[in-house]
Amino acid sequence: MAREVATLLGLPLDIVVVRKLGVPGNEEYALGAIASGGIRVVNAHAVSLLRIGPETMDAVAFREGRELERRERMLRRGRPAMDVRGKTVLLVDDGVATGSTLRAAVQSLRRRGARRVIAAVPTIAQDTLARLRSEVDEWAVLIAPPSFRFVGEWYASFPQVTDEEVARMLDKGGRPP
Repeated sequence: MAREVATLLGLPLDIVVVRKLGVPGNEEYALGAIASGGIRVVNAHAVSLLRIGPETMDAVAFREGRELERRERMLRRGRPAMDVRGKTVLLVDDGVATGSTLRAAVQSLRRRGARRVIAAVPTIAQDTLARLRSEVDEWAVLIAPPSFRFVGEWYASFPQVTDEEVARMLDKGGRPP
């Protein structure tokens, strides 16, 4: 999705690598997320509800941190992250359920010095949008339904993009014009 937006608008393409911190044994349920630059976002409600202790959170974050670093090295193929200092960044996501990964990406961009962050998402849970509205400078949202179970339910086809496909997209469009 981000490649299509970048191509259409004639913008350079880059990534913010984010990893969900899943509940041990039920990894799809997010306890939070991590992103490049040492960012950790915690879903305090989920942590409290599930009585997740700090040791468990640290273990999950450590494991996912190693995977984040591995994937970033593989996807970037030696290229540095694009310099966003003082720039407006259009952050594209395929959809937002809980918001943990989007919050982590935004915080990573802010830490790297982005002047403004615009979040562009085709679908986002209505309550998540309300909760995250002030996290970014501007939103571009197609649909924010009140009933939202998962991102894929809003797509006719929702295939996974492989790491190799992402790396090739960055090879072709990751440099500023």
